[in-house]
Amino acid sequence: MPPVTIYTTSWCPYCKAAKALLSKKGVAFEEIDVETGPGLRQAMTARAGGRTSVPQIFIGETHVGGSDDLHALEARGELDKLLAA
Repeated sequence: MPPVTIYTTSWCPYCKAAKALLSKKGVAFEEIDVETGPGLRQAMTARAGGRTSVPQIFIGETHVGGSDDLHALEARGELDKLLAA
């Protein structure tokens, strides 16, 4: 399974929803709270092609997008394939 990284903030309901879906599926992930260190949001924005909102989710080097994007992948049955790649 490729590594999963999720950029978050502690107060974001969309971040919580995305983490809940990943946890429900038994997926381990690295969480980076962009408010805990200087430059973290800037690094996320650069990696996410300019997107500044949280969460920003990566599976391996693939940028999934936000919580809605993650849930849409799950609804289409494509999330498991991406996680298995």
